[in-house]
Amino acid sequence: MWELIKSGGWIMLPIIVCSVIAVAIVAERLWTLRPGKINPPHLLGEVWRWVQAKQLDSGKLKELRKGSALGQILAAGLANSRHGRDIMKESIQEAGTKVVNELERYLTPLGTIAAITPLLGLLGTVLGMIEIFSAFMGSGMANAPQLAGGIAKALITTAAGLIVAIPALFFHRFLQRRVDELVVGMEQEAIKLVEAVQGDREVELSEAQE
Repeated sequence: MWELIKSGGWIMLPIIVCSVIAVAIVAERLWTLRPGKINPPHLLGEVWRWVQAKQLDSGKLKELRKGSALGQILAAGLANSRHGRDIMKESIQEAGTKVVNELERYLTPLGTIAAITPLLGLLGTVLGMIEIFSAFMGSGMANAPQLAGGIAKALITTAAGLIVAIPALFFHRFLQRRVDELVVGMEQEAIKLVEAVQGDREVELSEAQE
C-alpha cells in the first residue's frame, strides 16, 4: 500500500487528506442525523399534554429547545402562540431555517470532496504522463515495458481519486436525502401544533402513548 501511495507522487497527499475529512464528516453526520434524535416520534403528543394541563412554562420551553431539533421548532412556535397564527408560523419558520442549516452542516464540504478528488487524481495522472514522456524524450530511449510501467504508476492517482469520490458522492446524496425527510417530518409536526394551538384540530395523544 505504501509503495502505491509513494508511486502516486505528491498529489496523493491532498487525496488522502480529503479521504480522512470525508470519513470524519460521514461518521459525524450519521451519528447526528439519527431520526429519533432529530424528530422524536411522540414529542408533539407530549407537548400537547403540557399545553392542555397548563404546565407549559419557561422551564419546559428550555427543556424542549435542548431536547431535539423538532423541540427547537415547537418551542419557538409555542413561545409566540399568544400573538396569533401568523406570528406563530413566522417564529416556526425562522427556527426551522436555523435547524435546517444545522442539519446540513458539513454536507457542502462532503460534496466538494466528491467533486474535486477525481480532478486531483486526473491532475496527478497528467503530471505523471508529462514526467514519463519528458524522461523518454530526454534519454532518447523508450520501450513498451518501461512505457507501460510508467503509465500504470501515473494512473494510480486517478484510481485513488475515484476510490475517495465514489463513496463520498454516495454518502452526500444519502445524507442530503435524510435531511430532506427529517425536514418534511418536522414541518408536518409543526403544522399540527399550529392548528391544535389555534383551535382548528386535536392532536392524537394515542400516538404518543404507543
